[in-house]
Amino acid sequence: MSLIQLHNEQDWNLVKEQRNRIIIMKNSTTCPVSHEAFKEYQKFAADHGSETLYYLNVQDSRPLSNLIAEQTGVKHESPQVLIFEGDTVVWHDSHWNITNKKLAQANEKTKA
Repeated sequence: MSLIQLHNEQDWNLVKEQRNRIIIMKNSTTCPVSHEAFKEYQKFAADHGSETLYYLNVQDSRPLSNLIAEQTGVKHESPQVLIFEGDTVVWHDSHWNITNKKLAQANEKTKA
């Protein structure tokens, strides 16, 4: 499983330079819903070990979370998962909709 935490705009820009397809989760470290969603995200990461997945903790990385919302036009939610192809968000969902099964379906549906 490759699950990498992003902390700031520099991290985000580096990932965007290196990868065309990006899956990222906005996680809240104080929210019980986010805690459950993050466990589902970890299961998804374990089941898709060949993919690199990213996350940020909104309490530690609020400027980055806001930047992603501004760049994409997708309103910030937490928890929230976004799938990018290039600079385009091809799928996103939040809260109780973040499950291993739904992530797997979205991943397959959005692969080019």
